[in-house]
Amino acid sequence: MPKTLPVIDMSAPVCCSPVAAGPIDDDAALEVALRLKALADPVRVKLMSLLLTNPLGEENTGTLAATVGLAESTLSHHLGQLKKAGLIESERRGMNMYHRARRDALSALCLVLDPNCCT
Repeated sequence: MPKTLPVIDMSAPVCCSPVAAGPIDDDAALEVALRLKALADPVRVKLMSLLLTNPLGEENTGTLAATVGLAESTLSHHLGQLKKAGLIESERRGMNMYHRARRDALSALCLVLDPNCCT
């Protein structure tokens, strides 16, 4: 049986010393790993790509589902994982949910992995 990871608040961007700065503690490693785990699925990577490259900066669930070829219920699961990891945010407008990538969270994750990645 796989080991279950503890639940931590991931609503804020990851905030710890870069992994290259020295050994990180268990809590920081868990925080980074949970965010990477959320991205460790091809559908979720594609969703992030669609949201990041959308000229409007956001998209609704129905359009995303049609674009990736999934049922809205399946897509909602993937979006929920990204949201729980703090990588996207969602907003209800009438009957539709709109989703947008949290660039600050992605930038913070990149900096934690490699502080020289964005220079």
